[in-house]
Amino acid sequence: MYKGIAILYFACLALYILYSREPDFFDGETAPATIHWLQDSTYQNTIPKAVFYDNATQYAVDARYVLRNLPENKKLTVIYNTTHPEKAVVYSWWGYWITWGEVIMSFILLVALFQVAVAITKNPTPEALLEELEYKPTKKRKYDD
Repeated sequence: MYKGIAILYFACLALYILYSREPDFFDGETAPATIHWLQDSTYQNTIPKAVFYDNATQYAVDARYVLRNLPENKKLTVIYNTTHPEKAVVYSWWGYWITWGEVIMSFILLVALFQVAVAITKNPTPEALLEELEYKPTKKRKYDD
């Protein structure tokens, strides 16, 4: 039973990850970018920004993410929607495909589903136990006549 729950959980998680990315993986465009440490206009400190070009227009998007260290002049790829290139994100495994919030919530959901499965199967009724003990599988023919 636990294998079935785990397989169902991971299949749902994979489909969620594949179809919930923003900008969309299937409709988005990719472009080469370079990391430059530029001054942030909001907090007046320097942050890594991915600088890329789309139709001869330069865009600089925030490239910071948890547990990701980006040195100056590092070459990478960004993914963006052609109608809103200013909302581009760094195209990487950690930060685009897998995010820290999804990892935490995924673990919590897996533990919760496991606890539900255990609670459902923990105390069966005496009638169900008796029925399970008395069950004898019948021989079936391989082919019907």
